[in-house]
Amino acid sequence: MAELLGLRGVSKVYTRGLTHSHPTVALREISLTLKEDEPTILTVAGESGSGKTTLAMLLLGFISPTMGEILYKGRNITTLTGPERLAYRREVQAVFQDPFAVFNPFYTVDHLLSVPIKRFKLASTRAEARARMEEALNAVGLRPEDVLGRFPHQLSGGQRQRINVARALLLKPRLLIADEPVSMVDASLRATILETLRNLQRDYGVSIIYITHDLTTAYHIAKSIIVLYRGGVMEAGDVDRVIKSPQHPYTQLLVDSIPWPNLEQRWGEQSIMARESTAPPPGACPFMPRCPKAMPICASRPPLFQINPHQAAACYLHERQPQLVAEKLSELLPA
Repeated sequence: MAELLGLRGVSKVYTRGLTHSHPTVALREISLTLKEDEPTILTVAGESGSGKTTLAMLLLGFISPTMGEILYKGRNITTLTGPERLAYRREVQAVFQDPFAVFNPFYTVDHLLSVPIKRFKLASTRAEARARMEEALNAVGLRPEDVLGRFPHQLSGGQRQRINVARALLLKPRLLIADEPVSMVDASLRATILETLRNLQRDYGVSIIYITHDLTTAYHIAKSIIVLYRGGVMEAGDVDRVIKSPQHPYTQLLVDSIPWPNLEQRWGEQSIMARESTAPPPGACPFMPRCPKAMPICASRPPLFQINPHQAAACYLHERQPQLVAEKLSELLPA
């Protein structure tokens, strides 16, 4: 089956200073595959600084990997030029965290939606362009007569974010990068936007990489999940297994911090150490300084261990389980 997207040992290292010293590893050896004929929703979760947004910027082609390669339909995205580059820009779209910052406040919604139509020549007449805009707005649960002709500041945050999704949908993308899309909207609107994303995947065949720090929304929207910490994969697999039975201490702490609607369940039964200002020892597990279950062996970075057919964790607590080759990670993730 053909690949839509493939990451092959992708790492991103930032340096500072004239001598490019003090390297910071934002993403470490990530391998991932999304199938072209199996649209899915994959969550990438982790706290701030875990590498989630760096991954999004890499997938959108805004920055280049330090090592490894990103393939789209078999082609390295850093080498795309001309029509191939334009097709990639059209087929890989983004929905960002702040629904207001992405819009020019001096233009109406009509203009904001018509720009991609003109840029990618999606309509030959004004009537056809109008029909495409109305179709996209209806698809995200907005009435065209309520939003067209209005400025962004005249709309609610939830409306602006759904317009952002509609603008991406106009281009009929194959892949949508949703970076914290509901973190800045009211709780009452989160379910609506999440349902809109699920409809895009189901009805339009769009694969979605949903980036978040919120495991609650991850659980409700995604089929599979990758948990990052300091740029590395801590745990991955079926979202139901990972959330209900986390096998890495970091994932356990993330799940333990969720305020479940159960008065008998304590919130935060395990103490979570604040993130240290210094990096872990070179070559060690990145979570070692904070881990309540750290062992001497953790001074060496653990590989991924396959715990069951749909779950793996990078922790020596599972060293009796078979090691999982990084390139096989995607085989754990349900479509």
